[in-house]
Amino acid sequence: MADTGGSGTGAELRRDAVGGTAVLFQSVTAMAPAAAVVASIPGGAAFAGGSLPLSVLLALAASLLTASSLGELARRLPAAGSVAAYAARGLHPAAGFLVAWGYVFAEALVPPLVLLQLGFTLAGTLHRQWAAYPADLWWPWVLAGAAAVAAAGYRGIRASARLGVVLGVFEVAVLVVFAALLIVQAGKANTLSVFTPSHTGPGQSAAGGVFAGSVYCMLAFAGFEAAAPLAEEARRPRRTIRRAVVGAALGVGAFYVLTTYAMTVYYGPGRFAGFGAEGDASWDGVARGAFGLMWVPVFLAVVNSCVASANAGANAATRTAYAFGRAGLFPRSLATVHARHRSPVTALAAQTVVTVAVALVLGFAYDPVTAFYLIATGVVIVVVGVYVAANLACAGYFLRRPGLRPVHHLLVPALAIAALIPALLTASGLPVFSFVTPLKSPVSYAGAAVGVWLLLGAGVLLVVRRRNPERLSRSAFQGGDADR
Repeated sequence: MADTGGSGTGAELRRDAVGGTAVLFQSVTAMAPAAAVVASIPGGAAFAGGSLPLSVLLALAASLLTASSLGELARRLPAAGSVAAYAARGLHPAAGFLVAWGYVFAEALVPPLVLLQLGFTLAGTLHRQWAAYPADLWWPWVLAGAAAVAAAGYRGIRASARLGVVLGVFEVAVLVVFAALLIVQAGKANTLSVFTPSHTGPGQSAAGGVFAGSVYCMLAFAGFEAAAPLAEEARRPRRTIRRAVVGAALGVGAFYVLTTYAMTVYYGPGRFAGFGAEGDASWDGVARGAFGLMWVPVFLAVVNSCVASANAGANAATRTAYAFGRAGLFPRSLATVHARHRSPVTALAAQTVVTVAVALVLGFAYDPVTAFYLIATGVVIVVVGVYVAANLACAGYFLRRPGLRPVHHLLVPALAIAALIPALLTASGLPVFSFVTPLKSPVSYAGAAVGVWLLLGAGVLLVVRRRNPERLSRSAFQGGDADR
């Protein structure tokens, strides 16, 4: 198609548009590393205490298992449908449809999730610095973030990916520098004992505290697969996507280990069980209390992390919606691509509407922090469930084809599923383990909302199978080449 304005369903995404670095940072920024270090990982401190770095290492190992399975499938099936296409080919086309249904739901909620965090982080910080700024004036920042993400997405994957690289490098660099300062300041307090279970929280057994902490840390790894939906726009996707998925899990995991170690030895392993996401016993509190203006770059890194994660989530959601719109399983209008920028403009417009509507409706109905936890719970339930399906698909795909490697294609997926089940139960609030706290309303509504969405998807699946079964079979080939 000529490189002119307008859009059409006949256009395709821009092939060979982004290289390895841009694809890698799609996954890196989707994980929101700065925001996870400051706000998510400290949730495991109550259980693991000063042994939290060991919990992070265990979560890293578990995440690498799933990343390995996804990488094996990405090498064979370079597809915009990504995890949904893997499930379709490795399990059944119906499974692929349901994974797509769930994955679009989760990724579409990532932008409102992190932009809510952007809103209440900015509003709270500005209010602390200048009391005249209203502490509850969070919503303009949500709108500004949504506009920035939409503008970058409209310009195509190159513009969106460049934004992700710049933002991702900044947030990682700031926290690495701060971690180095903490380690230097800790001096003789630096110790490798934090990588043993000798500092777990009060009332926690050595093994139980570390395990519980690792479950909460594992949730910070969600998003490493976000490079996979860029397979049809990446150069040499069979190699690039695999490296990005595994590299993001490994690289960001190492970043989590470094930063958690630094804060643990600085703050003190013996009292780290009281460390959290707010107050003096937090990253912001330490930065303000001991390092003066260092709180400013740390604050900016978290703000930056929210925008970058929203950008990555929008990319993943719109590419998956595009792929299944192209197959006729989602509304075909979602496959509309801008003729010049080659961006999925209809999917992007729908994503922007969802972002603004969900963030504002839930933010005003409850408050932005409660809305954040409500959405986060639903996203994690679906994403961890998708990871379980992807591991099953890896085993199923290679069992039916030449080249089966039992360790890579059977043992690794089995170990990954075993590691993911506790995280899934924790996110769901099911009190199967002693450390799982039943969710309170309205956060507890997340599980019901996910269940309703999946039941609706099952109903749509039944209609498609009855009326257009040939469309369902196409979900197994979303942009991926035949095996070769």
